[in-house]
Amino acid sequence: AGQSDHPDVYMGPDVLARSLIAILDALGMRGAPVIGNSMGGYLCMRAALLDGAAMGRLVNLHSPGVPTLRMRALRLALRLLPARAIVDVLVRRDPLRWVHRNVHYFDESLKSREEHREYARPLLLSAGRRTFFRHLHDALDAGQMAQFVDALRARPFPIPLQLVYARRDPMVPPVVGERLHALVPAAQMIWLEDASHFAHVDAAARFVDAIEPFLRAG
Repeated sequence: AGQSDHPDVYMGPDVLARSLIAILDALGMRGAPVIGNSMGGYLCMRAALLDGAAMGRLVNLHSPGVPTLRMRALRLALRLLPARAIVDVLVRRDPLRWVHRNVHYFDESLKSREEHREYARPLLLSAGRRTFFRHLHDALDAGQMAQFVDALRARPFPIPLQLVYARRDPMVPPVVGERLHALVPAAQMIWLEDASHFAHVDAAARFVDAIEPFLRAG
């Protein structure tokens, strides 16, 4: 949640995926089941491709990962415009308000000032905003996503995978779930109604009911 360090280094998806593998190893949790939400789900899928023994099985909750038109447009904008300066100005003007506008729940009343403060805390720092930009520029690169799609086409996914997507999500289009399932047809596909990007918050009971049998099967 932004409380790690903010080194000024390349933060491409495989760099961050390898850091997840290193964390599992450092904690003595190699082979454990993992749940990844949003970019975390995408990075966990890449980690499984890099090291099939790092995780026992994976629940991917509403991640990006395929180069949609929105992702390609983001890549183009970040490369052609003075994007870092623009993002810095937009965020630093009022980090709490920026977070409020960009964190989405099915039931918007679930938003809280406490949550906004936690998300906004690293964005109060110049280094934190730089790291946020690097996540957009490096980790969510549509070109890297195209390579990821090619890797999924090239061989079966190495561990059991459950894809959990909501029917409504202003952050990641639900079609991403459909496309990932087409790429990994052996994956279990779960659709949640009346939920959004953070289904583990706004549909917590239904989310747990959906994933528990899959996790117990391991």
